[in-house]
Amino acid sequence: MTVETASDAGATTPDEPRPIAGQSELDQFVADNDVVLADFYADWCGPCQMIAPVVERLAAETDAAVAKVDVDANQQLAAAYGVRGVPTLVLFADGEQVEEIVGVQGEDQLRSLIEGYTE
Repeated sequence: MTVETASDAGATTPDEPRPIAGQSELDQFVADNDVVLADFYADWCGPCQMIAPVVERLAAETDAAVAKVDVDANQQLAAAYGVRGVPTLVLFADGEQVEEIVGVQGEDQLRSLIEGYTE
């Protein structure tokens, strides 16, 4: 008898960003997906609003799962990852944090970064 894991069963990554509320929810999301891009943002942040459509496209078009973390609602979680400015994008691969990017980045640069861990 074999036991199927999510990756064995051909599970697909979510094609929309998923709101995250708390450390345990983020931990579970990272555990459930091979590559996760966590977008730490604030509603009042202009650059966060600029990058939001890019993050949504990356969720839809890449093999990375995207987590959205509102830093105002999740201050402890943001502090745990050393987020001091928004937007901050944290990339996880195989359950480990592998990259951190602060500020607005181009879509091509972010896509290349993600593809470096999904291929």
